[in-house]
Amino acid sequence: MFKIRRVNDVEPTPPGQVNIKKRSRVPGVMITQFVEEVPVGMSTPDFTRKPIALTIQEGKLAIFKARISGKPAPRVSWARNKGEIDEENYKMVYDSLSGEHSLEIPEVSVEHADTYKCFATNEYGRAVVTAALNIIELGYKKSRALQQSRTAVRELPEDFKKALRRTVKIEPKPEVKRVINDRFWELLLSSNKKHYERICSEYGVTDFRWMLKKLKEKKLEQEYEQEKVFCATLPTHWRLEVVETICNLKPTEVKGFRAEMSLKDPASKILTKDDVPVPFDGDAEVKLKQAGKKFVFSINDVHPEDAGMRRVEVDGVKIFSTELKGDNDPNLVGKKKASKTTGTGGGADLLKIAEEQQAKLQKERDELLATAKAQAEVEAKAEEEVKAKEKGDVNAKADVKPKEQKETTKAEAENTTKEKAGTQIQAKEEKNKEKTETKIEAETVEKTKEKLDSKIHGNVDETTKEKTTETEIQAMAEDKTKTKGDTKNTVSDYTKDKAMPKSTAKTNQTVKVKVEKKDDGKDENSAKEEEAEDEESEEEDEMEEEDAGVKVEKRKDKPTQTTDPKVSSDKEDEEPVLKKKKRVRKGPLVPDTAMDAGVYFTSGLSDINAIIDTEAELICRLSSDDCEGFWYKDGKKIASTDDVRIVEEGSYRKLVLKNCKEEDAGKYRYEADGRKTEAMVIVEDPPRMNKDDLTKFLKPVIVNTGKDAAFVLSFLGREPMKIQWFNEGEELLEDTRTRIEKSSSHTRLLLLKCKRKTSGEIKIKIKNDFGTTEAVTQLTVLDKPTVPLGPVDIIESSANCIAFKWRPPKDNGGSPITNYILERQQIGRNSWKTLGKIGPEPQYRDLDVDHGRRYAYHIRAENQQGISEMMETGDIQAGTKAYPGPPTGLKIVSAFKDCINLAWSPPSNTGGTNILGYNVEKRKNGSNLWSLVNPSDESIKEKKYAAKDVIEGIQYEFRVSAINISGVGEPSAPTEFVFARDPKKPPGKVRDLKVTDSTYSTLSLTWTEPKVEEGVQDEAKGYFVEIRPAENPDWGHCNSSSIITNSFTILGLRSMAMYWVRVVATNEGGDGEPQELENYIIAMPPPVRPRFTDKKIKNFMVTRAGNSMRVTYNFQGSPLPTITWLKDGLPLPKHVTVSNSDTSSQLMIALSERRDTGIYTLILRNIVGQESCTFEMRVTDDPKPPGPVELEENVPGAVLISWTASPDEKKDDRLHYMITKHDSVKHSWQTLADRLFNNKFTAVNILPGRQYKFRVYAKNDMGTSEPSESPKWEVKREKGTFSLNLPASKDCSFEAAPAFSVPLKMHKTPESYECYMSCAVTGKPKPYITWYRNNMSLNTNSNYYITNTCGVCSMVILKVGPKDSGEYTVVAENALGRVECSTILVVKD
Repeated sequence: MFKIRRVNDVEPTPPGQVNIKKRSRVPGVMITQFVEEVPVGMSTPDFTRKPIALTIQEGKLAIFKARISGKPAPRVSWARNKGEIDEENYKMVYDSLSGEHSLEIPEVSVEHADTYKCFATNEYGRAVVTAALNIIELGYKKSRALQQSRTAVRELPEDFKKALRRTVKIEPKPEVKRVINDRFWELLLSSNKKHYERICSEYGVTDFRWMLKKLKEKKLEQEYEQEKVFCATLPTHWRLEVVETICNLKPTEVKGFRAEMSLKDPASKILTKDDVPVPFDGDAEVKLKQAGKKFVFSINDVHPEDAGMRRVEVDGVKIFSTELKGDNDPNLVGKKKASKTTGTGGGADLLKIAEEQQAKLQKERDELLATAKAQAEVEAKAEEEVKAKEKGDVNAKADVKPKEQKETTKAEAENTTKEKAGTQIQAKEEKNKEKTETKIEAETVEKTKEKLDSKIHGNVDETTKEKTTETEIQAMAEDKTKTKGDTKNTVSDYTKDKAMPKSTAKTNQTVKVKVEKKDDGKDENSAKEEEAEDEESEEEDEMEEEDAGVKVEKRKDKPTQTTDPKVSSDKEDEEPVLKKKKRVRKGPLVPDTAMDAGVYFTSGLSDINAIIDTEAELICRLSSDDCEGFWYKDGKKIASTDDVRIVEEGSYRKLVLKNCKEEDAGKYRYEADGRKTEAMVIVEDPPRMNKDDLTKFLKPVIVNTGKDAAFVLSFLGREPMKIQWFNEGEELLEDTRTRIEKSSSHTRLLLLKCKRKTSGEIKIKIKNDFGTTEAVTQLTVLDKPTVPLGPVDIIESSANCIAFKWRPPKDNGGSPITNYILERQQIGRNSWKTLGKIGPEPQYRDLDVDHGRRYAYHIRAENQQGISEMMETGDIQAGTKAYPGPPTGLKIVSAFKDCINLAWSPPSNTGGTNILGYNVEKRKNGSNLWSLVNPSDESIKEKKYAAKDVIEGIQYEFRVSAINISGVGEPSAPTEFVFARDPKKPPGKVRDLKVTDSTYSTLSLTWTEPKVEEGVQDEAKGYFVEIRPAENPDWGHCNSSSIITNSFTILGLRSMAMYWVRVVATNEGGDGEPQELENYIIAMPPPVRPRFTDKKIKNFMVTRAGNSMRVTYNFQGSPLPTITWLKDGLPLPKHVTVSNSDTSSQLMIALSERRDTGIYTLILRNIVGQESCTFEMRVTDDPKPPGPVELEENVPGAVLISWTASPDEKKDDRLHYMITKHDSVKHSWQTLADRLFNNKFTAVNILPGRQYKFRVYAKNDMGTSEPSESPKWEVKREKGTFSLNLPASKDCSFEAAPAFSVPLKMHKTPESYECYMSCAVTGKPKPYITWYRNNMSLNTNSNYYITNTCGVCSMVILKVGPKDSGEYTVVAENALGRVECSTILVVKD
């Protein structure tokens, strides 16, 4: 049965039990033993396989498995930390086959995440193991009830501090209003995002989120103000180019920027410095020039007083701001420090690209303006002709004068020209992107305007209901203009101009859509779009100027429909595009049929992410100021409350949510006049630090060494939150010196017994699902300084003064050095004299010295915390002359016929004082006299000199000496002899370069010196050999200095590596051209067939089983041969080790066995040929004795000895037997027979009356076994009364024909082994024995050893070969007969 209980349930210890903790072999298992001694055969429970921790997705099956041991069998139970395990949600299974206990949790959820424990208990103890279950949630399944339940679990009484704070009523702090200079916002509005951080740091702004939110509002206000200034016919964007500041500007250089704008009022004041206007003066130092639309501001001869705020203002509207920084240093007059100026539109790279694009667009704009202007003039003339014909019509425009008609037509043409230019430029810029959009847009405009035409002439009520037509066009236009910036498309311009309330008395409208085909190379869709925009612009201007009467023109393919039957329409005449005529409606329309575009959104709501307990604002903009609307949240209407404020400012509609809470999140909607816009408000709860605690935290902490440092910070934010502390970028973890306290609302870092190395940056990082916040402070641990640093530099060492200096300590302990404390000891005395404190400078001048004496000093550094350890100087002598050592590195830089240039390095030993100068001496080749080159009273100050006192063609060598206060020091080593002549020409290429010898590591070269050509190439004075591996592109010198011989051996090559080699000739004029070998070289000797170099090669080896065996063969071959070892024609076993080198190969068996017996072959093979060597190895051991020996008498006087074969006979084919005999008369053992390969032997000459014993030995190549001894053999002699009865005499004959008592046996012998054949023959007279092989007599063959002793015929073959195979026959014959016996010998390979 399974026991179900909670983990925290503690079982009491029963009386008489003990709790002995034991360690399991499985990590993480805790065993408790209940008895002091476990009986034999019993054991406490233990886990042989413990359950592992699981991390699984929600909804999956989780299984914990455990395997348990113990006797008697333990009882198994499962539990969890939080909650209980019931049989409905948990399933506990035991598999008797595998012995596994498992806990199954089907369809896990977040509630199942916990720590689970498995208990195994029997009467002798209990074993416990834990495993964690982690659940991965899918999607946003955290309901509010679940969040509250989790929060309740976290906020248990252990977080008592947080619970107490909630009971305290805290008065809200008054909101502090930020006061920031307006220049800050001006700079941000005109700068790129990458400069925000620098500007904020200059003005002390640290709340970047608030800054970005406020900046967004400022930009909206600026855009709205700028719309009043710029011409409506041009895009609202303008270009600004900033000239970057350059250091050390000359007085003639210029600092400034250039802007291009199209203004309504050209007389506006454009630029101010510190709010003071700058006039248009071409000769002033600070001037502003205007060339058409271009405005250039420049400052000549930049001075510090020119620094200040520079603005571009048009009619009081700020367009652009930048700040010119200066320096008050009078040395900077006429110069300027490098400063970065921000400008609208991004950095210098973007501005440069924009400038190039703008120049291209300007050129196209001018061409299109000229074309459109000419077209507009033609159209204006056509309009005048049409209106002149219709002048008499009363229903047309009776009250319009011809002069006004003409002015209106010109205005329309001018506006049309401008609008056409802008539209054509825009279409050309976006032609490739918006082909599809343009086509759909044009079709939509046509359909919409057709609908408008039908609505105008239809029912008035139906017209007022259908107010969405214009809004649909506007929505379509706004969707497309979001990605186009300031560029306005056709539909947007059309609807926006109609929506602007310029005149409330406008009741007449004109709608005209006409698409004409262009022949200027543009595509059809682009041409349609441009013409539609052109005609719409003309009709809009006409609508504004007409107060009575409405002209409505339809497309060519549809007739005009009117409510007035008297109104007639004329057909449009087919004329060219430039001479188009307009249809004019005769008679007024019904005034009530004029449509109102209605109210629509010019900017909708946007999704916002609000931080909890902060203010969030939703804002939209309508096309009209006078419109009532309502706010909704998740479909419910919202009214103004203390936390929700609804604001209407002109056309702006705002919803302000104060102190956002989680319940404020949702979908918000604003509806007005049947239109609506929606946005989502997401309330985030990122970590936020308490401002008071943060202010205290940011203050640097200074503690003395050994003291504690504490950092406390409280915060708010949604849990769970991850809190991390860092010291100098390294995360702090709890240890003996670090304590970290964490809760849901505060954290505390305590550093115990701080050391100096703990000083540095202390950072806290708090992170949750909504964001991360960090705070950084500084910790300074004060300590005494470290030891002052050496070496000690001697400034002066004279008869009455010693001056020296040293380096300050590497670490001053966190506070400045206040004093250095010195002690002095005269060498030879034991006492130290205190010199006292000398101040913070690391140098000292000792005037109390005796001439010729030596002194040592102790130096200590002191700060406010204490005194450092001492530094001891070396011995310093006062008054004794110390000459400098010889200079080093003297070399000849160059040589000419009238000058030789030298250079050197200062001496390492300066004699304790500064080097005052150098003397240079020269000597001619063959002379012993050194002469001074420089004047004796003028030492050389630099470490180089040009010796000009030389004679052309003479060889010289030079040396140099250093001079200090004591005098001239030792001279340096002289240079090599050098000719005073102009540089030589480099030599040519060497000739006949070839390889004379090569090995695996060396390469020998020879060559011939290069040719000498006067004036072209001079004689070579030396050679450099260079080498390059095939895989490396760089050449390297083989010899560090040039060689004069015409041969060289390169050492240290890698065996079989590929190299390129070349030789370079050199002389005083430089290196000549290198001469390479025609092909690469491989580091190897000349090709040689492999061969063995051992004088004696073993072909047979015997070793004892269990011993190691080692065989080495030496060889040579080029290239290195491949080495192959075989055993009996097959690869070597794994336990056989082979070690190879370039000249030898070794086979080694560490522990030989009988199975290692065989024939081993070594094969050497390379590209030239192949060589092999074979040897036989026999692994054997001392043989085991044969079995029991039996004796049998078949013939009187002879004994047949037989025995059981030795157990090793089957393993060793060279095993044989030896028989010894012992009789009672001689009392000694005599060898009776040896090298017997069978198990029987006939002993003869056995005399009756004697006792015989026989011993049989087994023998092989390793030795002789223990003997097997036979029982005693004795033929008793019968003694009795001698009586002689002579029978009748009869003739008796003992003659007998030959017969074989023991025939020949068949033999199988390995090659090169001995073979022993024997048989027994009887007969009288003694038969003559003849041996035959394949019917050929062997008696006279000396290769066969044949014996016949007492009827035992034997033949021995000493070394069996393949030719010895065949049939062997023994023939025995005498006068009475002839008999033969045959056998077969098989020779094994």
